[in-house]
Amino acid sequence: MDQKLNLEVFFVSDRTGITAEALGRSLLTQFNKSDRRYTVQPYIDTEKKLSALIQQIKAIKNDGRQIIVFSTLSDKTLRQRLINEDFFVLDLFATCLPPLQITMKQHSSPTIGQTHGMGNQNRYLARMDAVNFTLNVDDGLRTRDYKRADIILAGVSRSGKTPTCLYLAMQFGIRAANYPLVDNDLEKGRLPHALKPWKAKLYGLTIDPDSLQKIRQSRIPDSRYASQKQCRKEIKLLDALYQEENITVVESSSMSVEELATTLMQKAGLRRQF
Repeated sequence: MDQKLNLEVFFVSDRTGITAEALGRSLLTQFNKSDRRYTVQPYIDTEKKLSALIQQIKAIKNDGRQIIVFSTLSDKTLRQRLINEDFFVLDLFATCLPPLQITMKQHSSPTIGQTHGMGNQNRYLARMDAVNFTLNVDDGLRTRDYKRADIILAGVSRSGKTPTCLYLAMQFGIRAANYPLVDNDLEKGRLPHALKPWKAKLYGLTIDPDSLQKIRQSRIPDSRYASQKQCRKEIKLLDALYQEENITVVESSSMSVEELATTLMQKAGLRRQF
């Protein structure tokens, strides 16, 4: 049916809620868009907190809105109480763990916080090292440190370099650097000296000029920087530079940060570091 639904979606967890939200949102993308409001409820780890949440959900349900709850509660008592309520609850652990237990021939032993807690200290520190590296070399800073980079992204301003690098660091532990290609670089039609030694790990981002203009217009309205003429000029010169230097290119216009990062990981042959 194509009718619009009036949905209240809750992601409930006894930890950060990241897993519940990621899985829940992914499942909901398989359905037509509707009037939805998303609420993440992390750290629901006591009867008192759960009771307060249930009352909140019931009040919303009584106002006539449809309720969907995605849950990753680890405590069996809290899980069962939530499931018994008079609204739809998809318990992601209860759905996924039983078939896994059968396949792996062992019982699960759920522990709060195992998915997004600090876990192994060395792995956590490695991830933080990647984040710190990426912040320190953002936007062409400290090019002398590029020897430590796992990947280097180049592109014009607002083409998605910084958020993609930060996502690579946070999610995969990848030391990602990025370098802004400005008018002077583009007009010369060749790579800046700072990038030439690292061409083997250099990847170029490009973007549709109209998309670039919209992004820049929201940042600095009615400026030369955001003009359609400037955006078209930069992208034309950028694509010519990439072709001349034989740089692998990823088009960012229609990709989310998550998709960009995953595509770059595949093209560069990189693997998660933790």
